[in-house]
Amino acid sequence: MNEDKGTKMNRYSNAQTLMERIQAIECWLKTFRPDSLFTLAPASADASFRRYFRVTFENGATHIVMDAPPDRENLHPWLQVQALFQAAGVHVPDVLARNVEQGFLLIEDMGATTYLMEPSDENYRAAIDALIHLQLASRSGELPDYDRSLLHRELVLFPDWYVSRHLNIALSNPQREQLATTFEKILAVNLAEPQVFVHRDYHSRNLMVTAPNPGIIDFQDAVFGPLTYDLASLFKDAYIEWPEEHTLDWLARYWEKAKKVGLPVRADFGEFHRDYEWMGVQRHIKVLGIFARLSHRDGKDGYLKDMPLVAKYLRTACGRYRDLTPLLRLMDEMENRPQQTGYSF
Repeated sequence: MNEDKGTKMNRYSNAQTLMERIQAIECWLKTFRPDSLFTLAPASADASFRRYFRVTFENGATHIVMDAPPDRENLHPWLQVQALFQAAGVHVPDVLARNVEQGFLLIEDMGATTYLMEPSDENYRAAIDALIHLQLASRSGELPDYDRSLLHRELVLFPDWYVSRHLNIALSNPQREQLATTFEKILAVNLAEPQVFVHRDYHSRNLMVTAPNPGIIDFQDAVFGPLTYDLASLFKDAYIEWPEEHTLDWLARYWEKAKKVGLPVRADFGEFHRDYEWMGVQRHIKVLGIFARLSHRDGKDGYLKDMPLVAKYLRTACGRYRDLTPLLRLMDEMENRPQQTGYSF
């Protein structure tokens, strides 16, 4: 496909900026390793403007350089949560050196193997144990509240980006009103949950197979909010689908362990499971909106392939609860599906 002049200029500008950042990283590393030879190689990137480089020194030691351009990213939330989570006893990367003004961190290298690459029962049990450790350290006032305003702001990404921009559908006023009513019901269940530390993206791409296992990354957006949120992220993962009997077993294991150590889980597993399902609904709605925004606003189309699984999770949960029936109907209408006869009433 031919590129227009503006696209070519943007690509050139981005490449030029990347080279400038790499040169700045090299100069920074030389300030405290002046006699060491090293190489830099791309390690990973994420949905933000952060980039990661693996630095390999001549003695074979490797570390990760996080590049967070100060005009695009703020390192302070990452550093705050890193200290908080490390104090909670979970494995987050050690900070070896920092230059906050330039937007550089030198951190522990946790390797390149994610849970997505090595999904196993053993790994997911380790993730459950780490999450319990993290939640046991919870206290209000340390992290932003995952309050009604933030939860609702995430929900409206769905009509704004997924429905309007991605599906190119203009909702009617009655449809908007019904969606708003459903959102209020979702929020009521979410906000009635016990509150704990929430990683907010606790899933297979952000859990590393390392020792101690798991290594936890991408935690800078952590909040204080609903207890089941990270469980929904982990077991209803946008990037990997598990049989429901697996996730129910893991969920029950978490619930039993959480009760034993005094976490404020529901006494009744059925109520706890309902909280988990409805928290998943909030997250799936948000994720569809975010993936659409990443594509249409930021040019990151790689997430579009993961939308069908997220929509499947959402449809399945909506089909189980009467109060979510209007959302399932709306999805059928938007996707031109035949009206189902099995709606809950």
